[in-house]
Formats: sequence, C-alpha cells, structure tokens
Amino acid sequence: MDTSLSWIKAYVPALDVTAQEYTDAMTLTGTKVEGFTALDADLEKIVIGQIETIEQHPDADKLIICQVNVGAKNQAEGVSPEGKVQIVTGASNVKEGDKVPVVLDGGRVAGGHDGNKTPGGIKIKKGKLRGVESFGMMCSIEELGSDADMYPESPENGIYIFPEDAEVGSSAVSALGLDDVVFEYEITSNRVDCYSVIGIAREAAATFGQEFVPPVVTATGNDENVNDFIKVSVENPELCPRYCARVVKNIKIAPSPKWMQRRLASVGIRPINNLVDITNYVMAEYGQPMHAYDLATIAGSQIVVKTAEKDQKFTTLDGEERVLDDTVLTICDGEKAVGIAGIMGGENSMITDQVETMLFEAACFNGTNIRKSSKKIGLRTDASGIFEKGLDPNNAAQAIERACQLVEEMGAGEVVGGMVDVYLKKKEPVRVAFDADKINQLLGTDIAEEDMIGYFKKIDLEYDADTKEVIAPTFRHDLFCLADLAEEVARFYGYDNIPTTLPSGEATTGKISFKLRIEAVARDIAEFCGFSQGMTYSFESPKVFEKLLLPENDELRKAIAIKNPLGEDFSIMRTSSLNGMLTSLATNYNRRNKGVKLYELGNVYLPKELPLNELPDERMKFTLGMYGDGDFFNMKGVVEEFLEKVGMKKTETYDPNAGKSFLHPGRQANIIYDGSVIGFLGEVHPQVADNYGIGERAYIAVIDMPQVVELATFDRKYEGIAKYPAVSRDISMVMPKEILVGQVEEIIAQRGGKILESYSLFDLYEGTQIKAGFKSVAYSVVFRAKDRTLEESDVSAAMKKILNGLESLGIELRQ
Repeated sequence: MDTSLSWIKAYVPALDVTAQEYTDAMTLTGTKVEGFTALDADLEKIVIGQIETIEQHPDADKLIICQVNVGAKNQAEGVSPEGKVQIVTGASNVKEGDKVPVVLDGGRVAGGHDGNKTPGGIKIKKGKLRGVESFGMMCSIEELGSDADMYPESPENGIYIFPEDAEVGSSAVSALGLDDVVFEYEITSNRVDCYSVIGIAREAAATFGQEFVPPVVTATGNDENVNDFIKVSVENPELCPRYCARVVKNIKIAPSPKWMQRRLASVGIRPINNLVDITNYVMAEYGQPMHAYDLATIAGSQIVVKTAEKDQKFTTLDGEERVLDDTVLTICDGEKAVGIAGIMGGENSMITDQVETMLFEAACFNGTNIRKSSKKIGLRTDASGIFEKGLDPNNAAQAIERACQLVEEMGAGEVVGGMVDVYLKKKEPVRVAFDADKINQLLGTDIAEEDMIGYFKKIDLEYDADTKEVIAPTFRHDLFCLADLAEEVARFYGYDNIPTTLPSGEATTGKISFKLRIEAVARDIAEFCGFSQGMTYSFESPKVFEKLLLPENDELRKAIAIKNPLGEDFSIMRTSSLNGMLTSLATNYNRRNKGVKLYELGNVYLPKELPLNELPDERMKFTLGMYGDGDFFNMKGVVEEFLEKVGMKKTETYDPNAGKSFLHPGRQANIIYDGSVIGFLGEVHPQVADNYGIGERAYIAVIDMPQVVELATFDRKYEGIAKYPAVSRDISMVMPKEILVGQVEEIIAQRGGKILESYSLFDLYEGTQIKAGFKSVAYSVVFRAKDRTLEESDVSAAMKKILNGLESLGIELRQ
C-alpha cells in the first residue's frame, strides 16, 4: 500500500511534518511505514521557462539556440537581470511561446533522456555546444524522474510542454506534482480499512492530533429511475453480501483533470481517461474496487450474480481465456457471463471510446472465495488483492456515490437517479465491553478512563456510557474483545511510554503447569532407571491388532480411520501405545543392541463413538519397555518409584488377573490405586514377541497419566525425628502359593493401627521343608508412638489384630 503525503494532507489539512517524522510516528501507532521516496530528491533549480526566440545553430543542423525567459527572480549564471537565459538544445518538438521545464546552471535532474535514474542525480553545468554557450537545459519528463505513462500529455520523445496557464518562473517541480513524498506501508490483513488513502489519513489524523476531514460526498442523479435501466439479482448472497449498481448515460470520454492524474501517478497508477481514472481513484481513496460495464452489451438489462458452471470458459479483459469451475463467482447478464466477481471483467462488456451508457458496479464479495478463485484461474489483480481481505459492505454505497459525484464534477456523463442496492443482511457495528481497570491491568499502566475514551474517539470509535461499551464501526474488522481495545489504547498512549512491569499470575514465578510437572517426574524417574526416551507415530495400521492378539470384540480395535492416509500402514489413529514401543524394541533387537530400555510419553486416541461426532479422548500414556537385563520385578520397581515420587502415598496393589492378550498369562498385572486401574505391566506374550521379531523376553508397563495427574500431589508434610523408641516384631508364616504378599501387606496396614510405622518382607522360601502348594513368608513389623513410649500391651494388641486377620486368609504361623 502506497500513499503520497499531498493526498494525505488533502484529508488532514493541518498536517505539517517531515517525511521522517511522519514515518516514525505512524510506525509507533501501528501503521508501519516500510520506507518513503521523495519524488524531488534529485531535482534542483528547475523552473518553468518560456521560449521567446529560436534560432538555428550555425554549425549543427540538429541543434537550435533558444532564448528562454525563466523569470527575473531565478538568478543563476547566464541569466540576465530580466530573467533571460540562452539554452542550446536538440529537441525538435519545441516552438516559440512554449513553456517548458528548465534546469538552471548548477541544478540537478534525476536521470537521462532514456529514463534511467542516476543515484544522486545529474548536475547540469554551463557549457558550449559546437561553439555556442548554453546555460542550462530544457527537460523531458524522463529526465525529471518520471515517464510518459504517468504523464500521458508528455511527448514520447522530446521536451515536456506545460499548458499555457503555467506561471513563468515558478517551480516546475511543484507544477508537475513532484514536490511530494510517497510512503510505502506494511498493512496487516486485519486492517483492511488501511488499504485506502482515507483509512491511512484517519490514522494520521489520530497520530498527530489533527482534524480528519474526509471528502464530502453529495447526492447525484437526474429525475430518472435506475431501476428502469437495470435489474440485479444475487443467487449466492453468502458469496456476495452486497451489490450496488448505478447508471451513467451520455458518456464523454476525455482525459481526467490534472489533479487526479497527479494523485494517481504519485501512487504508481497510470492515468488513462476520465472513466478509468475515476474507478482507480475511488479504489485508492476508499479501498473499494469498482468496475464499469458498457450497458449496451448487458443482455436483457439485468445483472445476475451466480457461480459459474463446471469447466465454463470465459475471456477476460486481458484477452486470455479462463476455465472456471462451479465455485467461481461470476457476474452475468441475461445470457452470458460478463465478469469474474472481484477479479476482472470480461472482454465482451469492456468500456470502449464508443460507449454511451455505462453501468457502475460496487460490490462486496466473500474474501476467501475470491482468494481461492484467483488461484484456481491463475489471475490475481489489484482488485482481487483487496477483495480477498474481506471488505466492509457498508463502504460500497458511499464509494459508488463518490464515483458518481466525480463523474458529474468532471462532466464525464449524466448520472441516472437512484441506486440498485441488493443488501439482504446488513452488517451492524460491533459492541465491545469496556473496562478501563482491566485494560490498565493488562498493559501495566495507569491511564485515566477519560484518556482512553479520547483515544477511541480519534479513530471514530463511539462510546456508550450507559452500557459501558465501545461501538466499533463496521470498517474495523479487528475489534471484538477487550484485548483489542487495549491494543488501541497502547498504540496511541505510546508503546515507548508503557513502563516495564512483570505480568501477574502464576507465570510470574516461573512455574509450569501441574500436568507438565508430573510428566517431568516421569522422564526423570525413567532416565534415572536407565531408560532412554523414544517417540513413535500416532498413525498405525489395522494389522497391529492382529500382531497384539487382540480379540475381535476388544475396545482397542475401535480406532479412528484417517480420511487421507499416507497408506494402509498409517491409516488409523492409535488406541494403544504398545505397537510403537514394541516396534522400537524390535528394531533395537534386530540391530543387536543388548539390554535396551525405552520409555515414551505419548497420546492415544479413543473415540467416544464411531463414526465421530465429537473429538476423541486424547489420553497421555507413560509407556516403559525393555528386554535384556531385567525382569517383571525390575519393571514393577520403576513403576513404584514413579508413583512414590509424585506423592501417591497410598500403597498400590497389583491384580494378576489383568486379562491382557498381549501379555504372558502368568506374568502380568493391573496396577490398582485407590480402587481404580491406572495401568498395567507384565512380560510380553511370547507369540507377540515373535510377531515383532523380538527373540528374548521383553517387559512393558503402561500408566494412564490423566488418572495419575488427578491422584498425585507435591504437598509434603514435615515430620520430625522420632523422640520415642521403636518396637519390632517378626512374623513367619506358611501360606498357600495363590495368596499374594500384597494381600498380607494389606492386612498388616489395615490392622496395625496408628502405632504401625513400617513393615518389610525379609524372607520368602519354597522347598522340601514346606509342604507342597505352600510357601514360607516372613515380615518384620515396626511399631512406634509419636507421643509416648510403647508398652508391651500396646504392641501385643496390635499384633493380635494382625494375626487374626492373617488367619482369616488361611495363613498359618510357623512355630
């Protein structure tokens, strides 16, 4: 986006800043200026001179000697007190009386006659041409740093000729509009209002505290009714929220006025004729692209906005045939397409010099659709580049009124009364709740509420004091919540004025979330125990279920199928982390790596129902896998170490009846904590190990992290050193093999009472001295009171309760 400073000043009359001041201030208030170019940077001492006499050079057929009046006030070497100067030139297009740009001795021009600019310009000095002195140079438009495209009245080759009313002796640079600065902006897509001169001018007025004076748009049109000339229907209102049309008859094609040509040229738009220039001017001024059709080419005097047919062919204004599909929005008449909406008009309805009646179009189209359509047909225009950002439909009517106003002011035609306006659902201003205290808290400032409201008023945001709401106009697509209002306050208060403060909240102390702390402990414990972290794919093959020996009705088989898989091996979302872990173990085994231990923290994806109607349950699993040095009890120890570290103080239990088809039937267990299964562990089933190509015993453990997060705690209570002595007792038992030591420990913990401090297994024996089907187990039990020395009766009572409980399980004490 480019604008010239003079065009900005047209709407901010009191603006008086240098180019650098403008750049710095606008950038600080959020309208980033990438850079600027002073059009007269390399132009010095260039005035309007009038050729009074022309003589043929005595020694050169192609040179002439001109006596030029440059005004008495412009004194330089070779200029007489009356303002006359002699210049020798080879230009063939000048005659006596012509007014031309003259560079006086010591002045500078931007480049040569070929239009190539020279850095720093070219200094002009007096000299002799074939023996005749010349004190300056008459200039072409190329030598002044521009070209004939931007100044269509200039000759293709030769000296630029000013109109007769040009003032002799005045600045030629000013007369040509070259005493200007062009700014280049980096506009973010959410500020589509700033893709217009008016939008930039509004920001400039707010930035510098000056009055914003937008153009006054007056009503236009004769006594006729536009509905008698054209009918409009929109078949796809979701793709075309608004369509405005007006008719202009008795068209008179002519050059646009110099002021309009200069403004367009300053921002790089080539002036063509009054009608084309008006549409380009309004697009730059209001940010609303427009299009004009020859009404005589509109069949049936009707416009229909609808999508094209599949593989429909259409020739655009550039003469290229485009192939459309049924998603591309077109502008049609009663018989055919006459334009691709928001991109380019058709060759079949183009404006020619013979046009008599014209249809003006100003519409608002769906930005996403325009972007996609532009890419599909391989055509991107200035209009599509604006439309694709999403325009304000309320801007269309004002823009087309402005265009018709310019038509009447420039005598380009007669505007027919009324406007066709298809606008089914009006876009309303957004109301945003305003809270000055919260904004100050967010920014770390102490700005008065009145000052904030003052900033809002600068940029046309209204304030409703009754509801405490800021009303954002429809051209502001970026204001929806309090944070957006805070941004407006910050940029006009000045980012450089906001003090450095620490943000409030938990992040101030540098903490991570509780969930992440639990995961960090899992990593620490695994790595401390010799496990290396792995990472496996979330996409799997349905064949995994067979490799894991899962029954046909197993819940893990209910996996989410991927619509666009990379292949069958990656066609479902995993419901178990086992395949990835076993595949990694197998890879290491086949590469002859010994004693491998791996762990992974990764999600599984469990659908709530199939087909999917809502997002699946994504559950983090802490998966441990190993083979080589270690067994079931080593894996169990890692699990217990982790649970203890995260503060799960209740004793976990293990149920050997886990029923996992992929685990060894006699070496597996569910991990139970507080009555809930939080995971499982065991030896990999030999057939499963063989399916994966693991040639020795492998062990895995899987813990459900969401359950652990709910049960874990990092709260620790300090307990001082014991003041009173402990009393220990040993229990030696004979029990059936099917009774687990966990059951024994559960009874000891339940019946030991408050004085029970600890217990530990110190002997386990099976052999000839024990009868078949039984085992010998011995425990050491420690008692201690925190407030007194225990008596024998205290310990005996506790032991009696424990022994009674053990006997109820069929356990016998060894004598």
